[in-house]
Amino acid sequence: MAWFDVTRSVKEGMVVYPGDIIPRIVQEDHGRYVLSRLRLSTHTGTHIDAPCHYLKGAPSIDQIPMEKLTGRCRVVEAAMDSPEIGEEDLYGCPAGTDKILFKTPFSGKTGFEEEYPGLSPGAAKRIVEDGVHCVGIDSPSIEPFSGDGQVHRTLLSQGVVIIELLDLSGIGQGDYWMVALPLRLEGLDGSPCRVMLKEKPW
Repeated sequence: MAWFDVTRSVKEGMVVYPGDIIPRIVQEDHGRYVLSRLRLSTHTGTHIDAPCHYLKGAPSIDQIPMEKLTGRCRVVEAAMDSPEIGEEDLYGCPAGTDKILFKTPFSGKTGFEEEYPGLSPGAAKRIVEDGVHCVGIDSPSIEPFSGDGQVHRTLLSQGVVIIELLDLSGIGQGDYWMVALPLRLEGLDGSPCRVMLKEKPW
């Protein structure tokens, strides 16, 4: 079965959250080889938030259990009747779903917009109650631009892994096998990652 790469390319001019480091890439020709210098943040492009991103003393990106980053996942196309993804968008998930990726109209967009979609506090609470241990979204953040961090804290405090800025534009709603691999950055708050989806049967 086919694999789908739902990772945004890291390049200059890519979507950057306000206040984050603007990526810069410099290639150097050393004659016999080429060497590139990267200036990035731990939250550049498609990335994973570690609990310590919002919670001091909480686990870092290298301490996230791999079972939370691999396995079956459900891609949900959010209705987007409002800027927030609500509890009602979770009703179609089969019982026992423990990884959810939200597809919204932001997938494929190349510029930052303050009106990007994010989870409501109620949806975040419902995700925790349902036993989900990984949630991803194709927008710059899991919560709206007007959020105060409550959504992040609700999820991260319960060990829910957050993946942000996916590109799900070529993916339909349904069940997939997911592999999401961050860099092994010891003690840090997040990491760019590569996220791959495989269609059923797996």
